[in-house]
Amino acid sequence: MKIHCESIDYEFELPKKPQRVLSLVSAATETLFAMGCGDRVVGVSCYCARYVPDLKVPVVGDYLKIDQDLFTELAPDLVMVTTGLQRNLGLALAKQGLPVYALPLPNSFYGILENTVTIGALMNEVQEARRLCLKMETEAAKIRKRHVGPRPKVYVELWFGKHMRTIGGFTYIDDLVSIAGGDPIFAERRAGYFIPDLAEVERLCPDLFLLFSEEEYPVVSKELLSERGWDRSLKPKVVESTVTRGRNLIQEGPSLLETATWLQNQFFGWIGR
Repeated sequence: MKIHCESIDYEFELPKKPQRVLSLVSAATETLFAMGCGDRVVGVSCYCARYVPDLKVPVVGDYLKIDQDLFTELAPDLVMVTTGLQRNLGLALAKQGLPVYALPLPNSFYGILENTVTIGALMNEVQEARRLCLKMETEAAKIRKRHVGPRPKVYVELWFGKHMRTIGGFTYIDDLVSIAGGDPIFAERRAGYFIPDLAEVERLCPDLFLLFSEEEYPVVSKELLSERGWDRSLKPKVVESTVTRGRNLIQEGPSLLETATWLQNQFFGWIGR
């Protein structure tokens, strides 16, 4: 059947039940395995093994580039990428005539669920996808219900390599923090990711400093706090997020809810301190 991907304005022929899927999106790879479609995944990105235990399929690329020879050898009937920085890769693959679908970057927890249904539709496994969505919604409700006591004000700082950003209300990370029982300090900001005004952060006086950095470019929270004087003026509880499954703020696969549970435990520690 013909499939049209709006995010890159591309149409391609998709088999009734794709059997040779290349996923360059770790969240999509995690979702495919959670739906029971792991045996149909024949190639992944170098990041996917972080979130799928014992993943034993070839690595065919990363977020921005691919191994062209391996792509050709594997002869995929579906390639999954995302938008944002990866959109250009999707466009390049489309120019080659490959069956590529670019999933939109989710702006909320509900966007993650919508992507899950989209993946299910592409794989001709819509009911499995909806069952997974229901499971995720149920787990999110349970996590919300477990939180008791005051909600900490949370400042989120994300380091993408050498680039620092925080979050507004137009991102699924805002939902993640909320599900866990916290209130992001910029939740009212109608923005996704932006460079914060550090003086404004100090004025808003967060209770928790939630920091994400990648292992290639580690950021030390104690050094940041000392450099900014926040170890004296704010004295927030510090929580450090990494690329590890269940502790990764920026992984939007089903393990997002494992991260929410871990994060909630950190919040409970703040309440009891």
